[in-house]
Amino acid sequence: MTLLSRLYGVQPATRHRVRIRRDVVIPAADGVRLLATHYVPIGVMRPPLVLLRSPYGRGNALDALPKLLAERGYQVLYQSLRGTAGSGGRFDGFVIDPADGDGTLTWLRAQPWFGGVLATWGASYLGYAQWELAARHIPEWKIALIQDAPSSFAHGFMYPGGAFATGNALGWVQLVDRMVTGGYSVARQLLGMAGAARRLRRACLTLPLSEADVALTGHQVSWFREWITHGPDDPYWEPMDHRANVERMPPVVHLQGGWDDFFLQSMLADHAALTAAGRSVRLLVGPWGHGRGLYTREGLPDALDALDAVLLGRGPRQGVRVMVTGARRWLDLPHWHEPTAWHLHPGGHLSTAPPSGEGPPSRYRYDPSDPTPTKGGTAVSWSAGRKDNRAIEARPDVLTFTTDPLERDLVIAGPVRVRLHVRSSNRDTDFFARLCEVDGRGRSINLCDGIVRLNAAPSEAAAAVDVGLWPAAHRFRRGHRIRLQVSSGAHPRYGRNPGTSRPPSTARDLRPAEQEIFHDGARPSALWLPHFSTP
Repeated sequence: MTLLSRLYGVQPATRHRVRIRRDVVIPAADGVRLLATHYVPIGVMRPPLVLLRSPYGRGNALDALPKLLAERGYQVLYQSLRGTAGSGGRFDGFVIDPADGDGTLTWLRAQPWFGGVLATWGASYLGYAQWELAARHIPEWKIALIQDAPSSFAHGFMYPGGAFATGNALGWVQLVDRMVTGGYSVARQLLGMAGAARRLRRACLTLPLSEADVALTGHQVSWFREWITHGPDDPYWEPMDHRANVERMPPVVHLQGGWDDFFLQSMLADHAALTAAGRSVRLLVGPWGHGRGLYTREGLPDALDALDAVLLGRGPRQGVRVMVTGARRWLDLPHWHEPTAWHLHPGGHLSTAPPSGEGPPSRYRYDPSDPTPTKGGTAVSWSAGRKDNRAIEARPDVLTFTTDPLERDLVIAGPVRVRLHVRSSNRDTDFFARLCEVDGRGRSINLCDGIVRLNAAPSEAAAAVDVGLWPAAHRFRRGHRIRLQVSSGAHPRYGRNPGTSRPPSTARDLRPAEQEIFHDGARPSALWLPHFSTP
């Protein structure tokens, strides 16, 4: 771990030797046996404890963080949630049995080596598990370090904008299935990646979609079938919604996200809720996809500084710190910035000048049998991130609206949104919007996007539809152009809308939609960008 500490600039003043206790048995409140690995810094009397709760196994690459923490003088308890990596019981997707947390805390308080000071850390599911832990009052809990994780699962991951996140849902099913069948071995998981992308693409086209788990893994996955059966506002999701736990979160919370992470919108909402609840909150957002920010020279030192500050008695840093992509510059922001409207015009033009008079709408046809694809963006995939979108923009089912070359650099920082005045031939349809930067070579690089699913789309008079895109902090360079894509799909990131009013779990038939986007004086469609005053 010395090399890792040096690589990321987090070398401790004193490096402790570490004793590791494996397969420690912790009884859950209902008697289920949970397994954990305990990392102890030798020669430190009852040091603060960092708790990690995970479904992803132990004894693999994730062990880098526990050992690094233990070398710095913290003890670490790395626990496998029920039904995973030798722990008893049944794994149930993103439903965490409260008996796990209750039993773990009861057991922990009875251990002579526990000094009564607790921190939690983890990315993705390990961050989500911290929100579940806050279902009970924990006076020993001093700081939570949460990376790329939401407090609410349904709206934060499964149904963004009301559209089922087919690609991400099945991508996670595939990831977990590969871990289980590979015995949590990293080598076996890597071997299992052969042909994985092809199998995932095929599964995402399955009709009905409720059978996609079998197409992907060869067997039924009960929690996937529950996800696809229950809409975002169904009571089924209540056990996975931990937003009400904000009042029981610890006094200090460190949040870390990435501009290309699918949980970022939820994390910004959590940041606002934690701040309103009086917590000391740090938010760091970098140029990363899901789970890629921890082992970076900005992410790891910032998180460790927060941990050291709280557990060693210093005041932690607060506020929002973001990387401005396109400039490779970090900024400390007191607040997000107010947006400015960029209006859509006939002929695919985009400008700050509002439209005047009348003009014909822009039209395209969306055919779910040939769903509009997506490339890059916020996906459960190594292909996530910033990509050239020219091939997609050449399709007839994608509209683009582009500015003239910019006369000066333009920096944005904050939420991005689009208002479209639309009309559709189908009652059930989607509208997808994506913000891009077009460089001097004509490459159109995606920055952020969003979707909205309509269950009563207008077929007579046009209606206004708001699409919330992912937040962004970016510098558009002088001479480059701003581009907005508009379409009705982003397959397989979002499940295709069959257009038949059937639930996505049972739909077998597909109905094309004739779409219209209005951009005249009476119906001004626009992109709203939060301009930042200083490049």
